[in-house]
Amino acid sequence: MDAAARQKKKKLRSGFTTGACAAAAAKGAALALLTGRPPERVEIPFPNGDRHGFTLHCLAVADGRATASVIKDAGDDPDVTNGAEIVAMVEAAKLETGALVIRGGPGVGRVTKPGLPVPVGEPAINPVPRLMISEALAEALAESGRNREFQVTISVVDGERLAEQTLNRRLGIQGGLSILG
Repeated sequence: MDAAARQKKKKLRSGFTTGACAAAAAKGAALALLTGRPPERVEIPFPNGDRHGFTLHCLAVADGRATASVIKDAGDDPDVTNGAEIVAMVEAAKLETGALVIRGGPGVGRVTKPGLPVPVGEPAINPVPRLMISEALAEALAESGRNREFQVTISVVDGERLAEQTLNRRLGIQGGLSILG
């Protein structure tokens, strides 16, 4: 059997989306902020009901905020974001709009054209990742036994550079990557 035939028989290893990595980083940061005990690993729910664990790459707590990151593993998918560091900064906040605000930080693009599932002017964080982040933070609150309102800022290290290798500009996403899930 030649190499091409062996590759066809081999099952492809699946990986995770930028949205799943953002949700895991957000949960890790929230748990560190809420409990004062930085976790090394977190588990998050997926929209299909599955649960997956993620190892946190970096985690820091200072001045009423926590920042955590996850290194994206795209599996065998040839994805430009494979190996990218997805970062979530979580801050306790007093909000008038509800219990959670999700913002885009450096490396996350902004929507500049209509027709995408995110309004023009908003950070390019799609609805499914927003839901995953919200559910991961709800779990952090439940696990800590606390009740807080959060502001979360999602960033991608070198996201602006990585976005140059994607179709984001043509789709109307400027200044970084879109967070998909």
